Amino acid sequence: MDNPEVIIDLKSVSFGYDGNQSQRPVLHALNFRVRRGDRVGLIGPNGSGKTTLFHLLMGLLQPTQGEIVVFGKKRQHEKDFREVREKIGLLFQDSDDQLFCPTVAEDVAFGPLNLGKSQEEALEITRQLLRSLALEEFENRLTYKLSGGEKRLISLATVLAMKPEVLVLDEPTTGLDEDTVERLIQILTSSNLTYVIASHNRDFLSKTTDIFYHLGGGKVERRPNISAIRQVC
Repeated sequence: MDNPEVIIDLKSVSFGYDGNQSQRPVLHALNFRVRRGDRVGLIGPNGSGKTTLFHLLMGLLQPTQGEIVVFGKKRQHEKDFREVREKIGLLFQDSDDQLFCPTVAEDVAFGPLNLGKSQEEALEITRQLLRSLALEEFENRLTYKLSGGEKRLISLATVLAMKPEVLVLDEPTTGLDEDTVERLIQILTSSNLTYVIASHNRDFLSKTTDIFYHLGGGKVERRPNISAIRQVC
């Protein structure tokens, strides 16, 4: 049986902030590959470069060295990443970076509208999605009045509304209570999506992912299981 399609392929990627050559780059000659159907957990200490890796993947940052190949195409310029952002949904670490419309419904509908859906289609997608996430009562809520955990769920809804092929989730359980984390676990494990999750929540990763990587010292290394990754803060 052939190997599944390689969706994400980072080849010898390096990146450092502010062009400071006197410091070791955040990422150094990093190689990272994700195939269709993979459910990847990424663990690393604060400042190890997990968010940086995700931003490079989405074209929000540019590597100082190396190649980024996504869906079989080398991505270098802004125009190259437009397709990537349509097919890969990124959940930002800070929900306030993701939510910018006055109401929840407007935030969730924003993505489908940008993909060319009509107002009616976008509204139907929004209502169906919020209903499936048991968030229908949030439709007309003011975004800025939501709690941190509520913003996290709505941020995820804005990503799912784009109907991506791949999810990239940066600390998705931040601010969520236990019941909501369990709901998120059910949403992810019942989906057929390929996804990569960066999290310090080892229990969450053990329930939602089956491929584990540790990021540290600018490199990412695969581990046979989550217990093989030492506890990180």
